[in-house]
Amino acid sequence: MSERRDETMEPIVADGVDDEVIETNRRIFAGWRFTAVGLLATFYAAFHMAALNGLSIYEITGIRIPFLPTFPMETWNFRIVHVAGALFLGFILFASGPFGDEEEDRRPMIGRMAMVLMIPALIALGAAIWFATQIAGGVMWNGVDEAIRSREIWAFGVPLLIATGGAILLSWAHRGPRAGVSPADFVLGVCGIAVAAYLITIYGTLMRNSTGTPFAPIGISIAAVAGVALIMELTRRVAGIALVIISAVFLAYVFLGPFLPGFLTAPAISWQRFFSQVYTDAGILGPTTAVSSTYIILFIIFAAFLQASKVGDYFVNFAFAVAGRARGGPAKVAIFASGLMGMINGTSAGNVVATGSLTIPLMKKVGYHKKTAGAVEAAASTGGQIMPPIMGAGAFIMAEITGIPYTEIAIAAIIPAVLYFASVYFMVDFEAAKLGMRGMRSDELPKVGVMARRAFLFLPIVILIVALFMGYSVIRAGTLATLAAAVVSWLTPYRMGPRSIVKAFDLAGIMSIQIIAVCACAGIIVGVISLTGVGARFSNLLLGLAEASQLLALFFAMCIAILLGMGMPTTAAYAVAASVVAPGLVELGIPQLTAHFFVFYFAVLSAITPPVALASYAAAGISGANPMETSVTSFKIGIAAFVVPFMFFYNSALLMDGTWMEVLRAGLTATIGVFLLSSGVQGWFLGERTAWYMRVGLLVSALFMIEGGLMTDLVGLGIAAVVYLVRRFVNPDPDAPLVVKGAD
Repeated sequence: MSERRDETMEPIVADGVDDEVIETNRRIFAGWRFTAVGLLATFYAAFHMAALNGLSIYEITGIRIPFLPTFPMETWNFRIVHVAGALFLGFILFASGPFGDEEEDRRPMIGRMAMVLMIPALIALGAAIWFATQIAGGVMWNGVDEAIRSREIWAFGVPLLIATGGAILLSWAHRGPRAGVSPADFVLGVCGIAVAAYLITIYGTLMRNSTGTPFAPIGISIAAVAGVALIMELTRRVAGIALVIISAVFLAYVFLGPFLPGFLTAPAISWQRFFSQVYTDAGILGPTTAVSSTYIILFIIFAAFLQASKVGDYFVNFAFAVAGRARGGPAKVAIFASGLMGMINGTSAGNVVATGSLTIPLMKKVGYHKKTAGAVEAAASTGGQIMPPIMGAGAFIMAEITGIPYTEIAIAAIIPAVLYFASVYFMVDFEAAKLGMRGMRSDELPKVGVMARRAFLFLPIVILIVALFMGYSVIRAGTLATLAAAVVSWLTPYRMGPRSIVKAFDLAGIMSIQIIAVCACAGIIVGVISLTGVGARFSNLLLGLAEASQLLALFFAMCIAILLGMGMPTTAAYAVAASVVAPGLVELGIPQLTAHFFVFYFAVLSAITPPVALASYAAAGISGANPMETSVTSFKIGIAAFVVPFMFFYNSALLMDGTWMEVLRAGLTATIGVFLLSSGVQGWFLGERTAWYMRVGLLVSALFMIEGGLMTDLVGLGIAAVVYLVRRFVNPDPDAPLVVKGAD
């Protein structure tokens, strides 16, 4: 806990929550490299902000610069540039593996070999530009003309594949010093630009309509092969191997599908046809990249502005002031603070690292076991992904895929989010009660009055919500909220001037790399699903299960959504599950919004579900506990979230679908249900410990309240009342055997 004090002389509990986290494989530059990369990242983020708001460089600066794009850009070109910029920045910033203590280049020969690969990379880039000049000169470009086909293969395709494949292999063997760029990684960045230059050239003509046909130039397929390899390699560097393995399995399925039995059988597809389509809006440039290039990067910029103005520190301090005195105070602070931070930053594991570095040690200090401390933070950070209005960007992907208005999705998410956080709160409160914990002392905490006087720091989020519900577009609302973050900073010690604004854009450009790579990689999977028809066959499988039991079909869908999401960031987990599972649920007759919320919840919960639980593992790294024990405990703490989707399946009023009386009754009875569920799991009911058979009764009463009908709610309440009466009058000692008072 920091001892630094500000001008109010009040304790600063949260200090540095907004500090940037440096990954083990991220390069740390100095001097001119630091300046150059910072300017690149700044320009990349500012380019998106300008493009999304329809502003050109000329309109901003009054200076007309040749060759720079005018806005609004054509949609496909914008997405291609979006991915290419992330590839170039990503390979410059992130090495192929973690850096050690050695700073010197111990394998200079491999570095020199990589420099040779710059020749074919530049040849491929030059060929793409040459093709553009030919097309502009009136050459009819197509995939049938043998002369054009030969040029594309030998002038563009072969050099590009040599440079891409060779540089990826050499980058695994050569990392170089942390303060410098590996030549192999620089080659990979150039290859990413060459892919983009070619695709913009070809898609700028009528050739986009020929994808998937014999008329498609073979260069599209070759560029897509290189692009897929680059995206998967960058995803491995910034998000781990899990999503890459799943993508590789789906790619293998494209070509092995004809040889598989049963519903897995797929029609034969040539490599040229498949890859000519996968780098279009049927795959990589489809819904996931559409969202990352608009809403996600916009809210990353918003989060970076909040970070630069130290609003994140205020969020955590405010939570400490409100909840720090309660028993087990730091755990309750983690719930509130991580929910606020998590809904903005869009990654469960990243939020654990940001807020958990403060809350986990404090939880251990007041008496929580280290595995419980980590589990509470993991569960709370994961819950931030389902917290409206931002929902860690998941709501935007859902809106893009379903066509349901974003505001409708945000409203529908309110009660399920409240139920989740209420359940986690009950869990940590009952744990604190069982262990006899105290809260933190008043002199350890910020004063509520001081925090209340700074409530204006919530203004950017208030403006965002108000603008959305006034009918402004998401982009305009996000832009206004970002501007508000800069304005309110002038009322704090961390005033944002030109230098701070540039730094915020720099930070946003770097923060966006992971999510853009992940969305592009998820687009590969989406492309495989749409082009092979495996999603429709999975829907038929669910329909077959539903004939036996609809509950069985839902349970199977839950398992697949969790399995697909294991080891993957939330955004990619939902995007993949929405393509595979959600259509099948809709085929069962489930409303589209309910089906997608069902899938979304379980994709999010994969972050705390054993055996692969990214958020829990990140928390275990801070708490020092066993990762598997932490993931099991976080699963237990977040258990209500595994029940809530079944709740709103049986009772759509929980998604605001119904009259106000129906919604209020559903919300009230569901809250009682998660209270009983938490009591049963923790063995603590109405201020007293309970025996095992009472816990079973409480769990059964909670499950009866899932269905949402009046009779089942009454049955659930009746069982809970029986448990209370047994505890009160029959067997007050939970450790004693069940003996009725007065019996022999």
